[in-house]
Amino acid sequence: MEKLSTEQLKKTASQVRRDIVRMVHDVQSGHPGASLGCTEFFVALYFNQLKHNNEFSMEGKGEDLFFLSNGHISPVWYSVLARSGYFNIEELKTFRKIDSRLQGHPAVEEGLPGIRIASGSLGQGLSVAIGAAQAKKIDGDDGIVYALMGDGEQQEGQIWEAAMYAPHHKVDNLIATIDYNGQQIDGPTDAVMNLNDLKAKWEAFGWEVIDTLKGNDMESVVSSLEYARTLLGKGKPVLNLLHTEMGYGVDFMVGTHKWHGIAPNDEQLADALGQLEETLGDY
Repeated sequence: MEKLSTEQLKKTASQVRRDIVRMVHDVQSGHPGASLGCTEFFVALYFNQLKHNNEFSMEGKGEDLFFLSNGHISPVWYSVLARSGYFNIEELKTFRKIDSRLQGHPAVEEGLPGIRIASGSLGQGLSVAIGAAQAKKIDGDDGIVYALMGDGEQQEGQIWEAAMYAPHHKVDNLIATIDYNGQQIDGPTDAVMNLNDLKAKWEAFGWEVIDTLKGNDMESVVSSLEYARTLLGKGKPVLNLLHTEMGYGVDFMVGTHKWHGIAPNDEQLADALGQLEETLGDY
């Protein structure tokens, strides 16, 4: 894929956010909050960093691979996949509808290009990414494996088994990212189950940890992904703490868990779209 400039990435992000709120509104179901918050990450990854081919193959030999663990933020991923050419943009109209390939949580049985695992049962994605990264090493494939997790997901025990496994086995072709927005479905993470010092925890498990303090600033996100790549191949997996704002881009959704899984009504949709420039054409 051709790398987009920073300005092109920002324009793409605006369109992706329009896709997100329209998809969720249309079926009055879905998860807009963290989808909006992670838009810069997805756009930077797919349009600037990831070595990938939209003529999809499940094995992805010679490509970088991406695994979404917190699968409920499927709206942002579906939009980016469609805008990358994996499937027709018009198919975004079918989000969460009966017999659609774009189910609420990504799944493989529908055969949607770009999706390699079913996800959304939290805690599992990092383990799959580690396995894929080890397979690439065995195959002599220099592709990088990326994974994205939620911060609330760090309350899952399987995460910490995987966190212990990867450094022990020197899985150093892996970049995992945590969407660190401080919110989950029931409230702030600090109130539900405090994560305390995540950076120190991951470092203690043997990971190389970087902080992306401006996770909704495109330049910062691209820079952090580029920096993460320079840390690979040195015996440690890399963990990117991506500090984002849930609901970013829509003023009445920013910074609250209330939009974790709530769809906007007609009036709220109009308000949201008024804040987001149409740059690539709505589906």
